[in-house]
Amino acid sequence: MSDLGNKTVMARNIQRLMDEAGKSRNDLCEALGVKYTTLTDWIKGKTYPRIDKIELMANYFGVAKSDLIEDKSTVNDYDLSLDEKVLVEWYRNAPEHDLDFLRRMIAYSELTKKE
Repeated sequence: MSDLGNKTVMARNIQRLMDEAGKSRNDLCEALGVKYTTLTDWIKGKTYPRIDKIELMANYFGVAKSDLIEDKSTVNDYDLSLDEKVLVEWYRNAPEHDLDFLRRMIAYSELTKKE
Protein backbone atom coordinates (compact mmCIF):
# COMPACT_ATOMS: atom_id res chain seq x y z
CA MET A 1 0.00 0.00 0.00
CA SER A 2 1.22 3.49 -0.81
CA ASP A 3 1.96 5.85 2.04
CA LEU A 4 0.16 8.62 0.16
CA GLY A 5 -3.11 9.26 1.97
CA ASN A 6 -2.25 7.03 4.92
CA LYS A 7 -3.88 8.39 8.10
CA THR A 8 -1.07 7.02 10.27
CA VAL A 9 1.60 8.76 8.20
CA MET A 10 -0.37 12.01 8.32
CA ALA A 11 -0.82 11.67 12.09
CA ARG A 12 2.89 11.09 12.64
CA ASN A 13 3.84 14.01 10.39
CA ILE A 14 1.46 16.44 12.12
CA GLN A 15 2.79 15.46 15.55
CA ARG A 16 6.41 15.72 14.36
CA LEU A 17 5.86 19.18 12.89
CA MET A 18 4.09 20.36 16.03
CA ASP A 19 6.95 19.07 18.18
CA GLU A 20 9.59 20.66 15.96
CA ALA A 21 7.77 24.01 15.97
CA GLY A 22 6.95 23.85 19.69
CA LYS A 23 3.24 24.25 18.97
CA SER A 24 0.38 22.88 21.04
CA ARG A 25 -2.84 21.39 19.75
CA ASN A 26 -4.62 24.57 20.83
CA ASP A 27 -2.18 26.66 18.78
CA LEU A 28 -2.82 24.59 15.68
CA CYS A 29 -6.60 24.50 16.22
CA GLU A 30 -6.70 28.28 16.40
CA ALA A 31 -4.52 28.70 13.31
CA LEU A 32 -6.58 26.24 11.24
CA GLY A 33 -10.00 27.13 12.60
CA VAL A 34 -10.81 23.56 13.61
CA LYS A 35 -12.18 22.00 16.77
CA TYR A 36 -9.77 20.40 19.24
CA THR A 37 -11.48 17.02 18.79
CA THR A 38 -11.04 17.24 15.01
CA LEU A 39 -7.30 17.86 15.35
CA THR A 40 -7.03 15.10 17.94
CA ASP A 41 -8.65 12.67 15.52
CA TRP A 42 -6.08 13.62 12.87
CA ILE A 43 -3.19 13.20 15.32
CA LYS A 44 -4.49 9.82 16.46
CA GLY A 45 -4.93 8.69 12.86
CA LYS A 46 -8.69 8.25 13.21
CA THR A 47 -9.62 10.66 10.43
CA TYR A 48 -7.88 12.43 7.56
CA PRO A 49 -8.04 16.20 7.04
CA ARG A 50 -9.62 17.74 3.97
CA ILE A 51 -7.23 19.08 1.35
CA ASP A 52 -7.93 22.70 2.33
CA LYS A 53 -6.81 21.94 5.90
CA ILE A 54 -3.73 20.09 4.63
CA GLU A 55 -2.83 23.20 2.63
CA LEU A 56 -3.38 25.45 5.67
CA MET A 57 -1.19 23.18 7.81
CA ALA A 58 1.55 23.13 5.20
CA ASN A 59 1.52 26.93 5.09
CA TYR A 60 1.40 27.16 8.89
CA PHE A 61 4.48 24.97 9.29
CA GLY A 62 6.21 26.33 6.18
CA VAL A 63 6.47 22.92 4.50
CA ALA A 64 5.26 21.30 1.30
CA LYS A 65 1.94 19.43 1.39
CA SER A 66 3.89 16.29 0.56
CA ASP A 67 5.73 16.69 3.89
CA LEU A 68 2.39 16.11 5.59
CA ILE A 69 0.95 13.32 3.48
CA GLU A 70 4.00 11.23 2.58
CA ASP A 71 6.39 9.21 4.66
CA LYS A 72 9.69 10.40 3.25
CA SER A 73 11.93 9.03 5.94
CA THR A 74 13.14 5.54 6.58
CA VAL A 75 15.08 4.21 9.52
CA ASN A 76 18.00 3.54 7.20
CA ASP A 77 18.31 7.30 6.58
CA TYR A 78 19.92 7.65 9.99
CA ASP A 79 23.21 6.47 11.43
CA LEU A 80 21.63 4.13 13.99
CA SER A 81 22.63 0.87 15.58
CA LEU A 82 20.47 -2.18 14.88
CA ASP A 83 18.82 -1.84 18.32
CA GLU A 84 18.01 1.81 17.60
CA LYS A 85 16.52 0.92 14.22
CA VAL A 86 14.33 -1.75 15.81
CA LEU A 87 13.19 0.74 18.44
CA VAL A 88 12.34 3.37 15.80
CA GLU A 89 10.35 0.83 13.78
CA TRP A 90 8.49 -0.26 16.92
CA TYR A 91 7.71 3.38 17.76
CA ARG A 92 6.40 4.07 14.27
CA ASN A 93 4.04 1.10 14.40
CA ALA A 94 3.01 1.26 18.06
CA PRO A 95 -0.61 1.85 19.03
CA GLU A 96 -1.42 5.30 20.40
CA HIS A 97 -1.76 4.12 24.03
CA ASP A 98 1.80 2.73 23.90
CA LEU A 99 3.06 6.00 22.43
CA ASP A 100 1.33 7.98 25.19
CA PHE A 101 3.07 5.80 27.78
CA LEU A 102 6.43 6.23 26.06
CA ARG A 103 6.00 10.01 25.85
CA ARG A 104 5.26 10.12 29.60
CA MET A 105 8.40 8.06 30.26
CA ILE A 106 10.49 10.43 28.15
CA ALA A 107 9.03 13.49 29.90
CA TYR A 108 9.73 11.91 33.29
CA SER A 109 13.27 11.10 32.21
CA GLU A 110 13.83 14.71 31.17
CA LEU A 111 12.51 15.93 34.53
CA THR A 112 14.78 13.63 36.51
CA LYS A 113 17.86 14.74 34.52
CA LYS A 114 17.36 18.29 35.80
CA GLU A 115 17.36 17.25 39.46
